Amino acid sequence: MIDLHSHSSASDGSLSPADSALYAISKKLNVWALTDHDTIDGLYDAAKAIFESKSKMEFVPGIELNIKWKNGEFHLLGLGLRTLSKELSDSIEYLSNDRKNRNEEILSKMMNATKIETTLSELEEKFGTKQIGRPHFARFLVEKGVVKKPQEAFDRFLGVGRPWYAPHAGEDLDVAIEAIKKSGGVPVIAHPKSLYISLNKIEPFLADFHERGVEGLEAYHPCVREGEAKRLEEMARRLGMFVTAGSDFHGKGVRADRKLGRSAGDEEIADRFWTDELLPVLGDWNWKKTAWLLPK
Repeated sequence: MIDLHSHSSASDGSLSPADSALYAISKKLNVWALTDHDTIDGLYDAAKAIFESKSKMEFVPGIELNIKWKNGEFHLLGLGLRTLSKELSDSIEYLSNDRKNRNEEILSKMMNATKIETTLSELEEKFGTKQIGRPHFARFLVEKGVVKKPQEAFDRFLGVGRPWYAPHAGEDLDVAIEAIKKSGGVPVIAHPKSLYISLNKIEPFLADFHERGVEGLEAYHPCVREGEAKRLEEMARRLGMFVTAGSDFHGKGVRADRKLGRSAGDEEIADRFWTDELLPVLGDWNWKKTAWLLPK
């Protein structure tokens, strides 16, 4: 069992990077990727925790970048990062500034509509991250008694088209592809259904992304049915892309459908997505020789 898509408190997960790594070890994963939103801040602590535990679990340092897109959301995974290039550092800085502006807009809308008063700095301190996102606002609204569950916050206030929603600017796709590759990683389209393109019409878009340098497709994700995942895998094969699978795990109890090591149809993620798919693309891979075990 493996997992090639997960998050820690370095972005919008509930567990620290080190605790995320130890949790993956406790679930007996053979391979685990940490892919926080628009940051690599958790990679060192995760790598250190795995190294010191003497676990044999393979670690895949990664990132999930927000991409400029008109409809839905376009997220690009960078898997197997070996170092932090200037190009990726620049993209992270750009996206972090964009995220801060978005958060200030969400916060303003929330405070104007309620009697709640707080600041972005207070939320960053409360959740222990500079990468505040909508899931943090949702958890905050649960604590304040505005909603009962985080999903209710999205359904009523934070989702696309809801009153407190604010859009991302996003990074240019070609810039993001180059940034990932310059860092030794492999670009993979995350949860393609979030692009809001029907499966009957998505293949030409995937072909275009592949021609521009995207190498993989996350066909298996908890938000797709097994039949849809198989169709996406078939498309990837026709286009010459490899296939990945992930849980998009954000922490224990955060979302019932996101279980570490499980993906579409609540099925265990098979080792083949590592041994037959990603590993051959990474080539001479040894995560212990990447930059993430170097002292900060």
